[in-house]
Amino acid sequence: MTPDARARLEALGTVLRAHGLRARMTLDGLHVENPEAPGCCAAHPADVIGVRAREEDGGRPWFFTSWCHPIAEADQVSDAVLALKSLLNGEPGVEL
Repeated sequence: MTPDARARLEALGTVLRAHGLRARMTLDGLHVENPEAPGCCAAHPADVIGVRAREEDGGRPWFFTSWCHPIAEADQVSDAVLALKSLLNGEPGVEL
């Protein structure tokens, strides 16, 4: 993980924690969990978020889910927070 990617993920984690989600850095990226929603395969809905270049957007850095779905451009933290809160709300069928 590059220092820039780590800094972007740490900044996202700070805002996510302010919104009531759990967020912690791991070797794989930012582990995000919604402690208020029941999960299907774990105690709570969770995902590991990463940062990588999105070729369709001129190679700009974007936040991505662990299954490689783009969430938001990495400098659009508020958009990423809204998308993650929707994704981890505990209801099946959420698409980004």
